[in-house]
Amino acid sequence: MKKEIPNLLTLGNLLAGCMGLYFVMQGNVLYASYCIFISLVCDFLDGFLARLLQAYSELGKELDSLADVVSFGILPSFMLLNLVEQSCGAQCTTGPFGFHKPFLVFSLALMSAYRLAKFNIDTRQTDSFIGVPTPANGLLVASLPLILHFQPEYTTYILHYQGLLIYSILMSYLLVSELPLMAFKFKTWSWADNQSKYLFLIYCVALLVMLKFAAFPVLVISYIALSGILSLNKSIQK
Repeated sequence: MKKEIPNLLTLGNLLAGCMGLYFVMQGNVLYASYCIFISLVCDFLDGFLARLLQAYSELGKELDSLADVVSFGILPSFMLLNLVEQSCGAQCTTGPFGFHKPFLVFSLALMSAYRLAKFNIDTRQTDSFIGVPTPANGLLVASLPLILHFQPEYTTYILHYQGLLIYSILMSYLLVSELPLMAFKFKTWSWADNQSKYLFLIYCVALLVMLKFAAFPVLVISYIALSGILSLNKSIQK
């Protein structure tokens, strides 16, 4: 029975993602953000408990990817669609061949599904990630409605439809890129083995204190940049 506990949390992740889609359809992207954060907690705990209880299974691995594609791929895409349509108004014109420009945000859903399927068969991603993990995209998108609600001084930076569409395309590429990124999986708790991870976590706490919800986009960008620098440094040392 204990081996099903991680799977129950994974289903909690999926349920929160489904509820988030419901809230987006109701026009309530703020509540959809809360759902993504619930999914993030469930996603962290299912992996943590799977390791703690030694409850790994192929079923759990596949179920986790199915839940993640909804919570961190499809749901963020619909949230961005809502924000893009809020921000562009009459400028949301139909492009060539009748294509509705805001639909570009669905590239995130497509590339999230591709990344998660690739992750399940990629033996290189046991200690680190290749390409941006989908929860990072979910975290960044979830922060946007929270910033709009609690820190409205940043509204002009967020409700910028060209920027949102560029983000969608760029993040879609990063999700499936060959860029190595560090994973916060601690095999030991020693400072020497995890120095860069501990320093980044301290940086995260400091930035959250200073910027509140506005810190999340900065943290995701910093995570990608730091991983790139560490990867480049390893390549130079070789």
